[in-house]
Amino acid sequence: MTELPRRAVARTARLAALPLGYAGRNALGLGKRLGGRPAEAVMSEIQQRTAEQLFRTLGELKGGAMKFGQAMSVLEAALPDELVAPYRTELTRLQDSAPPMPTQTVRDQIEQDLGADWRDELVWLDGGPTAAASIGQVHQGRWQDRREVAVKVQYPGAGEALQSDLRQLARLARTIGPLVPGIEVKPLIEELQARAKDELDYTLEAEAQHAFADAFRDDPDIVVPDVVAVGHQVLVTEWLDSPASLASVIRDGTQEERDHYGELFVRFLFAGPSRTGMLHADPHPGNFRILPNDDGSPGRLGVLDFGAVARLPDAGLPEAMGRLIRMAGDRAPDELAAGLREEGFIKPGLDVDPALVLDYLSPFVEPTLVERFRFSREWMQGQFQRINNPKEPTYAVALKLNLPPAYLLIHRTWLGGVGVLSQLGAEAPFRAILEENLPGFAG
Repeated sequence: MTELPRRAVARTARLAALPLGYAGRNALGLGKRLGGRPAEAVMSEIQQRTAEQLFRTLGELKGGAMKFGQAMSVLEAALPDELVAPYRTELTRLQDSAPPMPTQTVRDQIEQDLGADWRDELVWLDGGPTAAASIGQVHQGRWQDRREVAVKVQYPGAGEALQSDLRQLARLARTIGPLVPGIEVKPLIEELQARAKDELDYTLEAEAQHAFADAFRDDPDIVVPDVVAVGHQVLVTEWLDSPASLASVIRDGTQEERDHYGELFVRFLFAGPSRTGMLHADPHPGNFRILPNDDGSPGRLGVLDFGAVARLPDAGLPEAMGRLIRMAGDRAPDELAAGLREEGFIKPGLDVDPALVLDYLSPFVEPTLVERFRFSREWMQGQFQRINNPKEPTYAVALKLNLPPAYLLIHRTWLGGVGVLSQLGAEAPFRAILEENLPGFAG
């Protein structure tokens, strides 16, 4: 593959073929069952082949297709094992890799952005990429002052492909939904559409990354590489020497590594807003790099990719958010319902049962009730099933709750963060982290 397939009609055709492929395999599966093969074995085969086609296509197309796949990968911990097991390998693969573009295309992009004399400053550039993601790939290089640097180069046509993919995925939301049962596809795509423009602007990303690098410069646990140079489609930052991402810890980390890096992960997510006025809003594991100590023991956590950040209007997380979570933890349903109504979570004129609202919010509250909380796939699956099952009393609450625009990215990031912690199976002092970093929570 030489570059992003840019013709909208070609990308649209590949995305449109996904649900058709699933339907075809289902028809073939019916024939196999009629021929005597067990239904469970046939269904497992259908799911496996569907997963391979779906996530291979999303990864190869990059752009909005891959962003959609990465967003789903963070939420896979919520889905029952019998549904998600065939998908897990393909999903987690999207957290860490994508096919590369040719070296000459990379050099052409750099020259276009940094000028014809770019080699005077970037004195060495590795021919092959060290990482490839949804709208760009990263090469290692060396700056003229001898610093090792990471050079992120946007794919040609990335903007057009990103917007086109998301429009097509929005049209296909209803038919793609059955391919990943349990994940609400439509709101996920709408959120990706809302922030797509910002993610394409590397100057905005550089501004955010520099702010985080400055805020965490002397932090003993978190490392954010600073910005060296930036153009519209090229971003040069300090090099982060790391053997692997958080995805590797999810795959085969020790429990010590899971707990250690899980705690640093959640500390970063909550400390960032108070230090920078921004929330890192893309918590998929490929953006977090492990930095073991010299003896191999768990060390610091590196953070990359600041294309998706929520710029918070009050220069930090809302004080009401911490106050409402504390009310829920204190089991004060009437006070909680009144506070939610005041913040716009409950629309005027709607009656809700405060006790059911309290139960509905338990996934956000339960980790704050103990000194150390163990996240797990089993816990997240139980919570997800309880609030998404039409037979459960709390299900009706969701239909009456409203998510104010100011909380949209905060909510998604919180859900994604809990998803990663559950994939890790990490134990963390969640309550203490909120007391230290979330305004309003400590009282």
